[in-house]
Amino acid sequence: MKDKSTLIRVAANPNGEVQIDPSGKAHGRGAYICPNTTCLQKAQKSKGLERSLKRNIPPEIYEHLSTYA
Repeated sequence: MKDKSTLIRVAANPNGEVQIDPSGKAHGRGAYICPNTTCLQKAQKSKGLERSLKRNIPPEIYEHLSTYA
């Protein structure tokens, strides 16, 4: 368990768009991931974000998340 302020929130809005939410206040279903390349690789391989958000994650989101790591 980590403090929520140290994690990156990825949100899926009701329109189905997936975006990185740096403010942590965007509407829609959200999932948190640590800003670490190891965590990101595990989440991508296990499709953890897809399961949490209940939709496919575009590759651009993973690329953008890697800039935070």
